Amino acid sequence: MGLMLILSERDLKQIIRIRDVIQVVNEAFLELAQIETESPKRTILEVKDGAMLFMPAYLPVSKSLTLKIVGFYPENPIRWGKDTITSILCLLDPETGSALAIMDGKHITAMRTAAMTAIATDHLARRNVSSIGIIGAGVQAEYQLKSILEVRRAQTIYIYDILRDKSRILAEKVREGFEGSIMVVDKPDQAVSNSDILIVATTSRQPVLDGSILPAGIHIASIGWVGPKGRELDTTTVKRSRLVVDTKEGVLAESGDILIPLKAGEITEEHIWCELKDLVSGRKQGRLSEEEITLWKSVGVGIADAATARLAYSLAEEEGLGLRVEL
Repeated sequence: MGLMLILSERDLKQIIRIRDVIQVVNEAFLELAQIETESPKRTILEVKDGAMLFMPAYLPVSKSLTLKIVGFYPENPIRWGKDTITSILCLLDPETGSALAIMDGKHITAMRTAAMTAIATDHLARRNVSSIGIIGAGVQAEYQLKSILEVRRAQTIYIYDILRDKSRILAEKVREGFEGSIMVVDKPDQAVSNSDILIVATTSRQPVLDGSILPAGIHIASIGWVGPKGRELDTTTVKRSRLVVDTKEGVLAESGDILIPLKAGEITEEHIWCELKDLVSGRKQGRLSEEEITLWKSVGVGIADAATARLAYSLAEEEGLGLRVEL
C-alpha cells in the first residue's frame, strides 16, 4: 500500500470553497438521477450517551468511494467541553480498495450539507428575497447562510438561538463581508415572520417554530437531526409546505420531522413532492407559485460526502497540502 494523505480541518478550509462544493454536489445528484450510484441508508449504532453513524457511498463516474463515521453526543459540550458532532472520512481507491486519504469529516459534512441546501434553495426559494432568518446559531448555521448567499441576495439577516450569546457570536462572524443589517432577535417568531428564507439548524427534540405564522412565499431549509422520535418542525409547518427531501429513504427512516406527522395520520408519504435528484435533473419543478410555502428537509446523504471528499483530495494533491503517512 502506498502513502495515505491526512487532511486536517485547517487543510480543508484552505482549499475548498462553497461555490466549488455546490458544483460537485450538484453533479453528484445528477449522477444519482441518471445512473445507479451506491449511497446506502446509513447504519446507526446506539451507544451510551450518543450514537455512531456509518455512511458509505460510491460515485462510479466521479470515481469516488468513501466511508464517513459520525459521532453524535448531545451531552459532550456540557460534560466534556467537546463538540456534539465528531467525524472522520476515509476516501478509497475504487479500483483497488486502498485508502487514499483520511480527512476531517466535520468540515466536509458542513460544506456538503450547506451545498445541498443551496441547490435546493435555488430551486425552491423565490428569486427576489430580502431577508433570511436563522433558528439555531450553531456551527452549521454559518455554513448554511454562506451557501444560501451564493444563490440569493439578502439585505437583512435575523438570528435566534436559545442561547443569546451564540446568536451574537454568529452575528459577528457573518458581519464580515455582509453589507446588509444583522439583527439578533429574542424570539423565534421574529425570525419566522420577518424572513423570506428561514434556516432551521437545531438539535431540539421539540418544535422550535409555530407553523401557523409562516408568511406566504417563505422557503424553509431544515437540517436539524435528532432521530425519528424528535423534531424541530411542527406538523403545521410540514402540512403547509411543498416538501422536498434529499432522499425519501433516508428521511422516512430517520427524520422525526416527517415521521411524527406521518405516523399520526396528518400526512402521507405522497406529501413528499420529490427528492433533490428530481430537481437537479429537471424531472420535477421546484417552486410553483410566489405564494406557496416550500420546505427542504435533509438528513444527509453519502454521495454528497463522496463528491466533496474527491474535490478536497484533488485540490490537496495539486497544492501539496496535508500529511502523507505509510500504514
